[in-house]
Amino acid sequence: MASRPVLVLLGASGHAKVVIDAIEREGRYRIAHLLDDNPGLHGKPFFGYKVAGATESILAMTGKMKPWVLVSIGDNGARARIAARLRAKGFKFASAIHPDARIGRGAAIGAGTVVMAGAVVNSDARIGENVIVNTGATIDHDCVIEDGAHIAPGANLCGGVHVGAGSFIGAGTVVIPGVRVGAHTVIGAGSTLVDHVSDNVKAAGSPARILAA
Repeated sequence: MASRPVLVLLGASGHAKVVIDAIEREGRYRIAHLLDDNPGLHGKPFFGYKVAGATESILAMTGKMKPWVLVSIGDNGARARIAARLRAKGFKFASAIHPDARIGRGAAIGAGTVVMAGAVVNSDARIGENVIVNTGATIDHDCVIEDGAHIAPGANLCGGVHVGAGSFIGAGTVVIPGVRVGAHTVIGAGSTLVDHVSDNVKAAGSPARILAA
């Protein structure tokens, strides 16, 4: 049996535990190191692994033998910043799809993206890079989720929804067919989104209303 590719995770938090579980159950990669920028975690055990040091340490690696990487941080901004630095250094991003997730025919999952247990990504949906499709979220046919977005647990996106880069769709939110959510926008938990929402705003409620720009 061929050895599995080596993977380094960046980020040790509650979200990282769920990512680790998905990686281990999927079995495509071997987690070699876990990095985090909290000095208090360095050298300490975390969910079966040891936190080896700060995320900065991997950026010094050169040559062709760089490991695969995955940013296991739930915060969209922090995840995007670290991913951009890794990409600039030529690292390759792994994805993780829990075996209990369902991926429809024709769906595309970008590098660095994680799809958690119970999530559904239906036919011809397009999921960008470094996206989180969290536990039990559903993304229906022909949706587009741009890079760095986070679809929180139990959110339901109907067909043809477009979510902009870096946006957050809160837990239990329902988005009706064809709605467009701008980039870096936050939709509060439990909302019902029935209209388009522009970039850089916060909205919540049922139906959702703009809270702040």
